[in-house]
Amino acid sequence: MTHRTSNFPLLAANCRRWTSLVHMHMLVHMLVLMLAGFALSLQIGCASESIAGYTSGALYSTKYRSVAVPIFKNSSTDRAIVFQLEDALVKEIESATPYKVSSEARADTVLRGTVSKVDLQMLSQSLGTGLTEEMAFKVTIEFEWIDMRTGKPIVSRGGFQSSSVFVASLPNNQPIDLARFAVAQQLARDIVASLQGEW
Repeated sequence: MTHRTSNFPLLAANCRRWTSLVHMHMLVHMLVLMLAGFALSLQIGCASESIAGYTSGALYSTKYRSVAVPIFKNSSTDRAIVFQLEDALVKEIESATPYKVSSEARADTVLRGTVSKVDLQMLSQSLGTGLTEEMAFKVTIEFEWIDMRTGKPIVSRGGFQSSSVFVASLPNNQPIDLARFAVAQQLARDIVASLQGEW
């Protein structure tokens, strides 16, 4: 009686070998793609450092070095908003731009503005008590970023708005200060972002 040796163990070993080779090829291919993408991102990052008089990867002009940020004028009945906005603007300029905040006597630019309106808008009422629940705190401003050497505006905006919602009724009873702070922070971010590449 003739005995035949099974080829299954040999086939299985070959399959495992080929599978390992395929996996290794895929890993090498993925690694090459990752390295290529990383190299491309480095090139793009380096290119954005200084392009046509702009700097820091963002379109902030290198013609200017400093900004004065006097407290905005206030045409609203909310007396606290201008102080919170001024504080938020100083911090945002220092952290997000290449400019230093300085006094008007030393700065080569100045950021002037007016809080033209502060509105409180009811958004919802309690079904049980009829009292106001959600309210929107909305602030409208106008501002100019001015070149102190020429006296001409570099950037000018009107009707700039931001709002924040707070819950005035119990049990949350959130203070209006919470919404005012949020609006000041958002306005500061939006104003500073608008100083990029607008000329």
